[in-house]
Amino acid sequence: MATRKLVLMTGASGMIGTDMRVLLRDRYRFRLMSHATPLTPVGDEEVIQGAVDNLDDMRRAVAGVDAVLHLAASSAVGTPWPDALRNNIVGVYNTYEAMREAGVKKVVFASTNHVTGMYERDGLPCYPDVPVRPDGYYGASKAFGEALGRYYSDEFGLQVICLRIGSYLPEPRNERNLATWLSPRDMAQLFWRSLEIDLPFGIFYAVSGNRRRYWSIESAVTVLGYRPEDDAELYAGRILKRQE
Repeated sequence: MATRKLVLMTGASGMIGTDMRVLLRDRYRFRLMSHATPLTPVGDEEVIQGAVDNLDDMRRAVAGVDAVLHLAASSAVGTPWPDALRNNIVGVYNTYEAMREAGVKKVVFASTNHVTGMYERDGLPCYPDVPVRPDGYYGASKAFGEALGRYYSDEFGLQVICLRIGSYLPEPRNERNLATWLSPRDMAQLFWRSLEIDLPFGIFYAVSGNRRRYWSIESAVTVLGYRPEDDAELYAGRILKRQE
């Protein structure tokens, strides 16, 4: 128990953070950061109140941790510019900068498929190394987080793993999700593999092993060692029948 890494989880009160506290509890000790939602620690968890758009709050949050799981964001596809600027752009800068100052070297950045959302609108498959084509301020702000992570990796030696998360849900809800679903246990696997790999920088699509997927997970499989356990096809009959 004492040898588990201490990981700061920003945005810990969100849906993904709430699940990861449980699914990754045996692997890591968590320092949970939340802005407005009070959190109650379980076991050896730590709780800290603060906002990612406040650099002093981030300095307090990263002190003494081994790594950061950066989930905090305004994550609606239609996020307006002021929120994207404050929470997604200033917030990710503060996270990387506080880490640099404190000597914390590893961060997993929760990015989004909307960094390349215009490819999906055009019906095109997508790979992690194609030029970004965001479909809104949200996607553009996450593209900034990826680019800033590349800079902090090259200039300051941070290890930055960016996961372009698909449709994170307990189970797929509609036809699109048959391609884009990411199950909680596959998300947990991607997080722990990203936290443990010795890699200066990487961008990977984070979806389950859906046979209908149009975002490539080949690099996640070959580089991270990702082995998805779930496939949305299991739900296809029920979902498609509802739409008849």
